[in-house]
Amino acid sequence: MRLTQKTIAALLLPEGKSESITFDADLPGFGFRIRASGSRTWIFQFKIGGQHRRMTLGSAAVLAPARAREIASELHAQVRLGRDPSAERIESRLRASETMAAVLQNYLAFKRGELKPRSYIEIERHLMKNAKPLHGLQLAKINRRDIAGRISTIAVELSGASANRLRAALSTYFAWAVREGLLDSNPVIGTNRWDEQSRDRVLSDDELKIIWDALGDDDYSVIVKLLMLTGQRLNEIGGLRWAEIVGDKIVLPPARTKNSREHAIPVTDYMRALLNGRQRNGEFVFGRNHWARCKERLDQRILEMGAKLEPWTHHDLRRTAATKMADELGIAPHIIEAILNHISGHKAGVAGIYNRANYEREKRVALERWASRVEEAVSGKQPAESVIRLRG
Repeated sequence: MRLTQKTIAALLLPEGKSESITFDADLPGFGFRIRASGSRTWIFQFKIGGQHRRMTLGSAAVLAPARAREIASELHAQVRLGRDPSAERIESRLRASETMAAVLQNYLAFKRGELKPRSYIEIERHLMKNAKPLHGLQLAKINRRDIAGRISTIAVELSGASANRLRAALSTYFAWAVREGLLDSNPVIGTNRWDEQSRDRVLSDDELKIIWDALGDDDYSVIVKLLMLTGQRLNEIGGLRWAEIVGDKIVLPPARTKNSREHAIPVTDYMRALLNGRQRNGEFVFGRNHWARCKERLDQRILEMGAKLEPWTHHDLRRTAATKMADELGIAPHIIEAILNHISGHKAGVAGIYNRANYEREKRVALERWASRVEEAVSGKQPAESVIRLRG
């Protein structure tokens, strides 16, 4: 019997049977299956290495006889060439499940144990947020055009620097996938790098006051105030642990600093006034949060206040502190470097091997003077010689 729309319509399940299969008279292995459940499907049956295999091609309700015959004919040709179409279909399904998002979970688990917390957070942000439109794509089918398009979008929406950081994160991810045997090549290779504009923004006194006035007493507000007062990095203050506050200084372990060196930050009276307002509730001084989102809300509050403030970043506070300490307060460059935990200038190279001074007293004096300078900026008044508490 040749299986056609007319002939299969006349086929019925024999009484007492749960299933019946009728094979086509012209095409070997091509058949039609009827089950007691009412399903009517096209199948293809073949033999590989002495074993019989059977594949479901699709339901007769949606797959026309001509198309079913065409598929069965292609499979029959593959079998004659010695291939196993059922194994290839299984492999194809497995490949289809290997999306970027699915594989990314294993990669991030791998990197979590390899990187410093801050470095991991940055990579996770780029791959989970900036690369999100790629997540649903099958990993093996992501090509250079897909990657280049996403990088270009980030360059336009954010900056060339963000685009390059995303490109680096993607390249490392796909290189790992190649080593894992999931890919044959890295699709990031050959994509363009974007020009990066070096930032040199130093905030004015008026801008410092606008930011300070928009802050409250929540965790993020206290963090920004401390960044303004100390010139430290966001992750260093935002991730501060109670155990790192040792007496009258903050001691950051090597694992938490960019240059992997222990860093001591004197706690001035200004800083202590802010830290004393925190309640001990776990390991961290501040609740873990998405600081970028907090920054967006702060910028929105500044707009609602009717203030005009050009775009700024947390790192601009660090640059501002360093610049004004040098230009306005006359603090020596090597003391500023020590406050920022930079390895440069007089402590770089061989000199750094022999000069192990940490300048604790000088750093404290410099930070106290800088805090008074910030108080002057945010209040508009000259500070008295005695310690002045910064407004909440």
